[in-house]
Amino acid sequence: MKTIDSIPTSKIQRASKLVTTGAKIGVNYLKYYGDKITKTEEEAKNRLNQNNAGDIYDSLKQLKGSALKVAQMLSMEKNILPQAYVEKFSLSQFSVPPLSPALVTKTFKKYFGKNPNEIFDKFNSVSVNAASIGQVHKAEKDGKRLAVKIQYPGVSDSIASDLSLVKPIAIKMFNIRGKDSDKYFKEVENKLSEETNYVLEVEQSQAIVEACKHIPNLKFPNYYPEISSDRIITMDWMDGVHLSEFTSENQETRNKLGQALWDFYMFQIHKLKKVHADPHPGNFLISPKNELIVIDFGCMKTIPDEFYIPYFELANEESLQDPVFFEKKLFELEILRKEDSPEELAFFRNIFHELLSLFTQPFNKEVFDFSDEDFFGRISELGTKYAKSTELKNMNGNRGSKHFIYINRTFFGLYNLMHDLKAKDVKINNFKSL
Repeated sequence: MKTIDSIPTSKIQRASKLVTTGAKIGVNYLKYYGDKITKTEEEAKNRLNQNNAGDIYDSLKQLKGSALKVAQMLSMEKNILPQAYVEKFSLSQFSVPPLSPALVTKTFKKYFGKNPNEIFDKFNSVSVNAASIGQVHKAEKDGKRLAVKIQYPGVSDSIASDLSLVKPIAIKMFNIRGKDSDKYFKEVENKLSEETNYVLEVEQSQAIVEACKHIPNLKFPNYYPEISSDRIITMDWMDGVHLSEFTSENQETRNKLGQALWDFYMFQIHKLKKVHADPHPGNFLISPKNELIVIDFGCMKTIPDEFYIPYFELANEESLQDPVFFEKKLFELEILRKEDSPEELAFFRNIFHELLSLFTQPFNKEVFDFSDEDFFGRISELGTKYAKSTELKNMNGNRGSKHFIYINRTFFGLYNLMHDLKAKDVKINNFKSL
């Protein structure tokens, strides 16, 4: 794969790159209007989506950082984006052009005052994995095989400006209006800032490993603060395949891995009230012994009681059957607001009752089958229904506490991973006995 010798770091450079991309999209629309003459509307629209997705992704993968991270987050919204965008943006999880060896060495000199070969006994200057915020290299020291994660230059300094560039797209896509929208973007900005703080990531990683190491069939790397820094993390090298590449047909193995993944998340959410909020396949490996390995703790979300309590009260089937209690909790979670009109109150009550009645089904079972195509098909249909709803587009989309952004992302990601594993007979409350 071709390497990158430099990354646009200034606001002007990054904005210029997106302006160039915008011009390419304009050309794609001209092609689209021409295609409509000789092709069906569906064929023309599919080609437009493929061309636009390719041009946008090509631009973002050169910018890297927050812009690419937002694409990664959007790739998990399978029911919002056209398939062409999902496929392209999914590449940002673990397949983007890496930094050149020269730029890697320059980064080490900046943060350690030494070349990598002066720190490690062996260091491969060609990365083995490149993602949105950093890339990973193989190394050895004192007989230990290590993974060294290096953050891309300028990423931490461009978060606010990157988000200002993608904000108009997000506002249109999620129908967000008014001054209250700032709280959602501030939540994303704060989390992205945390993800670029590698000292914090090492601290979080060590804490979560210590808290969760007792969970069966779960493994974590050790972390080495003494050879880590603000922009470089050194940890154990873990052998395994990405969860998305796991191909075993053994149902017992899939059930075991699914149970470990579910227990890991439920233990964090209910016992620690702090959760790994970046559940995409690139953050999980399957070991040769069929154990689940978790390798990235940059994005951790603390769950305050004022959100946790009403959120999980609404996961209870009985709560959904009590209209008064249900509405009370919607107000507590900022889904309904005092200034809402009677029409808005009724509309959003109905939407969230339909969504929660479906989405919370696993929490009202002793065991659940995450391979159930009918369950995931209904989730997909519901997502598509509301993504196309003209009535919803006419309503103010500023709905819910800011904590929904990362908690919903966590659950959508977790459900998708459980479905990818085709895990059956998962004990929902198994974490209580751990």
